[in-house]
Amino acid sequence: MECTGDHMDQYILSASSSSADLVPVVMAVHGLLNRLPVTARSRDGPGVRVEEGRVIDDRYTGPVLEAAIQTASLQKTVSPSGPYAGVPVVVSPVLNDEGVAIAAIGVVDITGIFDLATLMEHQSAILQQVCGKDPCPLPTESISAKR
Repeated sequence: MECTGDHMDQYILSASSSSADLVPVVMAVHGLLNRLPVTARSRDGPGVRVEEGRVIDDRYTGPVLEAAIQTASLQKTVSPSGPYAGVPVVVSPVLNDEGVAIAAIGVVDITGIFDLATLMEHQSAILQQVCGKDPCPLPTESISAKR
């Protein structure tokens, strides 16, 4: 972070940014995403994990953050280990002008929790279980005809 005078005029994110340097950006993302858990780390420094409006860990790293930095590519996966093991996450690298990852920011992927394709595939069976017929209810059925 660069500081001028008594207050910050700008933030500079670098490959060696500390977790303290990342906190303002991570907290902003956390707020934008309605307080979903957010993690971040720089390539060479410790990371940060934010949940419920506060920093939970200021020395955080995780396998998906590390993969995003190493591959310089978006990672949409289920975390294999750590506090988010078994949870869908999406992690984006922060790239410099040469396309080299200098940091990564990740969030719990709520879109990964819902498999829309599978839900749509089973929609007819779900409606039949709930209503007894498909569509639910048929125009000739009254509300009392539903199970």
